[in-house]
Amino acid sequence: MSRRAAIIVLDGVGIGEAEDAASYGDAGSNTLGNLARVVGGMTLPTLQRAGLGNIAPLDGVAPAKPPIGAWGLMQPRSAGKDSTTGHWEIAGLHLSRPFPTYPNGFPREVVDEFARATGRPVIGNVVGSGTVVIDRFGPEHQRTGAWILYTSADSVFQIAAHEHVVALNELYAACETARRLLVAPHDVSRVIARPFIGAPNSYTRTKNRRDYSIAPPGETLLDALAAGGIPRSGVGKVDDLFAGRAIASRHTANNAEGIAAVSDWLDSEVSGLLFTNLVDFDQAFGHRNDTSGFYGALREFDAALPELLALLREDDLLFITADHGNDPTTPSTDHARENVPLLALGPAVRPASLGRRETFSDLGATVAEWLGVSFRGRGQSFLGQLIAG
Repeated sequence: MSRRAAIIVLDGVGIGEAEDAASYGDAGSNTLGNLARVVGGMTLPTLQRAGLGNIAPLDGVAPAKPPIGAWGLMQPRSAGKDSTTGHWEIAGLHLSRPFPTYPNGFPREVVDEFARATGRPVIGNVVGSGTVVIDRFGPEHQRTGAWILYTSADSVFQIAAHEHVVALNELYAACETARRLLVAPHDVSRVIARPFIGAPNSYTRTKNRRDYSIAPPGETLLDALAAGGIPRSGVGKVDDLFAGRAIASRHTANNAEGIAAVSDWLDSEVSGLLFTNLVDFDQAFGHRNDTSGFYGALREFDAALPELLALLREDDLLFITADHGNDPTTPSTDHARENVPLLALGPAVRPASLGRRETFSDLGATVAEWLGVSFRGRGQSFLGQLIAG
C-alpha cells in the first residue's frame, strides 16, 4: 500500500505569541489560549485525546495521559504573518521580508495603471472589512461600473464587483491584469476577486471568490513531490496560495465542505499528499472578533475528527496545524504573529512530544521523508520521533 500524508491547516488557529510577536504589534496574542479563557473553558474531546492540551495550557482542555498521537509546537521563521507566508514555510520555503501592506490604500500610480489597463475607473481604495466596503461603495459601483478596490491588514489587492454589473470572466481577467502589474516593490501576496450580488443594504458576497497569489520564489515540498511523481491534492485555497504550481485544489465554501472533501480523499484509493486549508476560523470569525463563532468552528471540527481518524490506513499520517494566529479576543482584527500547534496522528504514530520546532518547515521535511523524497527545504524532519519501532 502506498504511503499517504494529509496536512490540515486550521487557518488562524495559533497557540501563543511568537518570540518576535512584539515587533509585529502582537504581544499577548494567543488565539487558542485566550479563546479558551474567554469562553469559560473549551470542550474539544477528540483534539484533547490527540494531545492539544499537552502543547500548552488551555482552559478546559487537559493534557491527555497519554495522547493518541504526537504533539508539539512550531515557531514561525519567515518574515510576515499571512496565509501565503505560513503555507510556504510549511512547504519548506522562507521569506526574508514580509509582503507589502497598505494601511493608507494603494499609491495613486498603482491605482491609475490598473484603471487604465482594465478600462474601468476605480472607487474605494480603502482599508476595511469587505462586507463594510461593499455596503459603502456598492451603490456607486452599480451606477458607474467602477471597480471597488480595497485592502486590509494583509498583503492583498481586493477587487469587488457586482455579478450583474461586471461578468465574472471580466472580474477574473482584471485580477490577472493586476497580478501582472503588481511587481516589486508592490508585489502583494494575493490579488482577490470579490464578487457580490444583491441590492443596497442587502449585498452578499458569492462563493465565486478567486485568489491570485504570487508564485513561490523557490522550490517547495509540492515541487519536489511533483518531480518525484507523487500525487498532490488540495482542499480549499491551497492551490491559490501556491499560484497553482504543483497542486490543484477542490475549492470549498466553508469548513464543513472542506472536512467532507478530506473525508472523501482519505476514503479513496489515491496516494501521496493532501494539503487542506480550513478557512472559516480566520475569514469568518477571527477577522470579525467573533469568539463564539470561532469556538463553534473548533467544536465542529472536533466532532468531525473521529470519522477522519477512522479512515486512516496503516501507512497514513495526518497532521493538524495552523499558518498563523488570529486572536478574536484582542482589539485587533488582523492576523497575529503566533506559534502554531502540531498534532500528528495515524496507526504508525507513537505518543511522543515533538517539542518546540524551530520552523514550520520541519513539517514539510517530515512529510517529504515519509513520502520518500530527499527534499527538506529549510526544515528538519522529526519522522524518527514520530514513528513507533
